Amino acid sequence: MVSVVWKQCEALPELKSHCMEKPFSLKGETALITGGGSGVGLGMATCFVKAGARVVLVGRRADVLKVAAKKLGRNAFVEPHDITELDGAQDLIQRVTSRVGPISILVNNAGVHLKKLAVDTTPAEFNAVLQTHVVAAFALTRAALPGMIRRKHGCVLFTASMASLFGIPYVSAYSAAKSAYLGVVRSLATEVSPHGVRVNAIAPGWIESDMMRKALDGDPARRAKILGRTPMNCFGQAEDIGWAATYLCSPAGKFVTGIVLPVDGGVSIGF
Repeated sequence: MVSVVWKQCEALPELKSHCMEKPFSLKGETALITGGGSGVGLGMATCFVKAGARVVLVGRRADVLKVAAKKLGRNAFVEPHDITELDGAQDLIQRVTSRVGPISILVNNAGVHLKKLAVDTTPAEFNAVLQTHVVAAFALTRAALPGMIRRKHGCVLFTASMASLFGIPYVSAYSAAKSAYLGVVRSLATEVSPHGVRVNAIAPGWIESDMMRKALDGDPARRAKILGRTPMNCFGQAEDIGWAATYLCSPAGKFVTGIVLPVDGGVSIGF
C-alpha cells in the first residue's frame, strides 16, 4: 500500500502526486475507533474504509462489533476491550499493532450518557462519566502517542458534543466531560503537532440513530423544538460525521490541528 504521510509526499515526487490527486485518501492508514460498532463510531468507520483505511473497532460488546465488521468488509477488524480498564490501554495498542499494523489514527469516540438533574447526580455517577469519556480517552491517547511521534505521523480525534459548546439541562456530568475534551485537544495539539501528530475534535449535532429515535419517538414537541433551532431543518446522518472525520485525518487537513469542528446542520449558530 502507498502511504499518504504528507512528509513523505513532500520528499518523494511520486507520492506527492498521489496526495495531490487524492487528498482525501486514507490509503495505508490504520484507524482505531472506540465505540466503533454503532452510531457515530460506525459512521466514521464506514467512511474510513471507503477512503481506503483499515479500521479496528473497539468496544465491550463483541457481538455488535462483529456484525459491524462484517458489514464493513475485509478491512475491518474487531478488538473487544473495555477502555475504562486503564491499565489495559498499552496492551490494547500493542495487540492492534501486532495484528493489524501501527496505529496512525486514533478516534476517542466511546462514551456513556447520564440524564439527570444536577442535584440528583451523585459524585460517583459524575465521576463515572468523567472516567469513561476523559480519563479512559487520555489513557488510550497516551499509549498511542509514542508510536505516532516516533513515526512523525498520526491523527488523534475526539468526539465532542453540542454540550461542549452551550448549556443543555440535565446533563451536567456529560457536559463537563465533553467540555474537557476541548481543553485536552488544544493543549495536546501544542505538544505533539511539532512532531507530525495532529489533534482535533468533532462536535456532532442531532444525528439519526437508534438512541435518538428512542429519545424522540412519541415526543413530537421535542422533535419540533430541535428542528426549529437547526437552520438546515433536518437531522444528520452518521456518515456526515464520518466524512468530516475523514477530512480531518487525511492529507487535505494537513494544516488543521487543535480545533473543534461542529457538524450540526447549523445548530451551534442557530437561534
